[in-house]
Parts: sequence; C-alpha cells; structure tokens
Amino acid sequence: MNRRAFLAVLGAAAARAAPASAAPGAARGAAAAALGAAGPQQASQQPGRPRAHEFVFARLRYPSGDWDYNPKVAANVLDAVVQYTNIPVYPEEVVITADSDELLAFPFLFMTGHKLVRFSDAERANLVRFVDAGGLLFSDDCNHDVDGLYARSFEEEMRRTFDAPGPADELMPKLPNDHPLYRSFFHYPDVPPQTAHELNGWGDDMVHEYLRGIEHRGRLGVLYSNKDYGCEWDYEWRNKRFRREDNTKFAVNVVVYAMT
Repeated sequence: MNRRAFLAVLGAAAARAAPASAAPGAARGAAAAALGAAGPQQASQQPGRPRAHEFVFARLRYPSGDWDYNPKVAANVLDAVVQYTNIPVYPEEVVITADSDELLAFPFLFMTGHKLVRFSDAERANLVRFVDAGGLLFSDDCNHDVDGLYARSFEEEMRRTFDAPGPADELMPKLPNDHPLYRSFFHYPDVPPQTAHELNGWGDDMVHEYLRGIEHRGRLGVLYSNKDYGCEWDYEWRNKRFRREDNTKFAVNVVVYAMT
C-alpha cells in the first residue's frame, strides 16, 4: 500500500475511537526492533488487532473529565511517524482505561483534557505497573494553565499514584534542556517547541519553556506538558502541507523515545 492509501485509512480512523485491544505481551523491546526495519511501512485496509512491532497511539479514557478532547491528534501524530520514520504504525487510535488488563501492552499512552482528573485505586496501581514496565504516559494540559483544574488535579493524582508526599515540582521536575527526549529524533537544543495556543489569551497566557516528568530507572515514565500540544496538533492532517513548518515533528521525538 502506498502512503496515500495509508493516509486514507488514517483519516477515516481518526473520526472514530477504536475499542481497547492489543496483542498481548507487546513490549518496548519488540517495538524497538521495529526502528531498524528498512523499507516503506504498510497498513492493512482492515487493520484488525495491533501487532507487537507496531506503534499504537493509545489514548487514556478516564471518567472524571473530557478525555476525548482533540480527536484529530492521533491521525496527525501517526502521519508524522509515517512521514519521517520507518516505524510501523497501527492506523487507528486505541482507547483504553487505566485499569485495563491490556494497558501494559502499550509503550505509549496519551492523556489530555480541561477538567477534573480522578483515578480509582485500581487505576493508580495499574499506572504504576505501566510505568514500572517501561511505559510512557504523556499528559497534556489543554487549559495550558498551571493553576487550572486539569493541572492541579492531575498533579495531585500523580502524588497519590506514586505515593509522593512532597510538592508536584519535586515529583515531576522540569526536564533539562539536554534530556534525551529533545534529541531522540529531531534536535531541540534550547527548549521544547512553543505552541500557538500558549499565548491565545486563555489559560495562564504564558509560554511554558519546559516540560516536566517522572523518571523511573533512568527513563521518563510520565511526560507532563502545560503547553497544550493536543490543541496544537488537533487539525485536519491533510492541511499540514500548507504549513511553513510541520508542528507535529516534536511528536515524533516522543514516539521514538517511547519506542526505544
């Protein structure tokens, strides 16, 4: 299948949420092997269940907030991965809950919203297992507001999940500018890329020149952004060709980091 046919599948998939399903036992080790694969990557017209070597854009569903905001993000991120890398991808977004038995099958988990974030004890315990197994939770604050409801409640949930009594900036410190995430594929030598939404008059109306995270065994287990990448990447992927600069390139860094 050529890239045009692949992206046709991708565009159709972005309009609906796929049920949570994955090849049992898929892990970062199997996914990392895919990075060295040569040749064009292909996707089936009827993709079925994800395969262990494919990158899957998994979205976290949580009942307390608007977890399904920015529905076009997955299609745009997958398009960028196809354009710039040889990583095989599963062409549909997969939606999964934090307490799912299949959560550990995914190396990458996207989470976003504006509203309250609340997890159950079972969800917190499974998120700890997810991070312990090498997974990366990417939490993006759609309010782009460090004092907003999503930010305050997500930070509180991370303290409860990882049993950290101190303030959130101790649990999730700012990433240094030389962090491997900023050079995992494209090189960002100074700061993470700015979004147009940071200065749109909403939220705290400031540029957040940092990302924050939780490290586990020398790797990021949680990546936390107040930059509103979700809204930045939430547009029709076919319109990307009209942009002077592809603003989804940083998503490729996140994916490559999660897969290696």
